[in-house]
Amino acid sequence: MISRDTVVKACDTLLQADRFKDYTVNGLQVSGRERIARVMSGVTACQALLDEAVAWEADLVLVHHGYFWKNEPVVVTGMKRRRLATLLAHDINLLAYHLPLDAHPELGNNARLASRLELTVDGCADGELGEGLVWLGAPPHDGDDREFAAHVGKRLMREPLLIEGHRGPVRRVAWCTGGAQDMITLAHEAGADVFISGEISERTTHLARELGISYLAAGHHATERYGVQALGEWLESEFGVTHRFVDIDNPA
Repeated sequence: MISRDTVVKACDTLLQADRFKDYTVNGLQVSGRERIARVMSGVTACQALLDEAVAWEADLVLVHHGYFWKNEPVVVTGMKRRRLATLLAHDINLLAYHLPLDAHPELGNNARLASRLELTVDGCADGELGEGLVWLGAPPHDGDDREFAAHVGKRLMREPLLIEGHRGPVRRVAWCTGGAQDMITLAHEAGADVFISGEISERTTHLARELGISYLAAGHHATERYGVQALGEWLESEFGVTHRFVDIDNPA
């Protein structure tokens, strides 16, 4: 067993959580028992994940999407009350990292997505590698955007939505996991032929077609399954806790 405070401090330091201006609170969001032996990770702290944590007798739940988002209602009623009641009744800690987990150069969502898709990483569109949120690189194989989309679908085990804007071979790829569709302009300015993110908006289609860059909406959940797993595995190797990742299915 390891102390909760040791785990939180290690994650805060590793991810440089205080460096980010985020839409939520990064770090310990709900405190539970002080000693940690079992860590359950998942993408989002939904009720289904919490129920799994209770059944597994987890001491800490580690997620990418936690609670207390900017501009959300502050009242503790309904769904929010049920979720918090579950954590508090079972003395389970909730530890969440949003942007810090996207950006980490080794364990982050962008880094792990690159590994999953076999992309060669060579920089960021908005800062030094690991400090920006839009990453740049090259695809593993020659081909056009349809062939690349098929590769992404195979590696993520779900078919992405392809908006065709680029014509010709895909030589330069940009990506930012989750809901980063509006960063397509930044990806275009960085010279990318294809931009990958999780979600799509109505305006994304027109931006892709008119800018001449293809867009892959590969799924918010699907593109962000890997960073939190990597962080949980790091905790397991660093502190000897038992880690289990639970993938609560989400088609978005």
